[in-house]
Amino acid sequence: MTSESTDPDERVRVSAVVLGRVQGVGFRWAAQDRARRLGLVGWASNLPDGGVEVVAEGPRAGCAELVSWLRGGQTPGRVTSVADLWGPEQGGLSAFLTR
Repeated sequence: MTSESTDPDERVRVSAVVLGRVQGVGFRWAAQDRARRLGLVGWASNLPDGGVEVVAEGPRAGCAELVSWLRGGQTPGRVTSVADLWGPEQGGLSAFLTR
């Protein structure tokens, strides 16, 4: 599944690995705030390599907007790349958390 589906209300999960200077700059909290404003659930977590993993579930349009924000240059720190993987919603999440 890719982000190009035409149904903006389809429920999906997107997992994104964000690389760059994204730890120690408030990146996870900013991602949490953006995701919550978009009505998404999931988490943002630091990775051992200095990146951040962002996993979000909700309507395709909201997830696409979150990924666009991750890539858009308005995040804390400095993002050098975002690799995203799309799939069906898996459920079991009730909020957007930082880990």
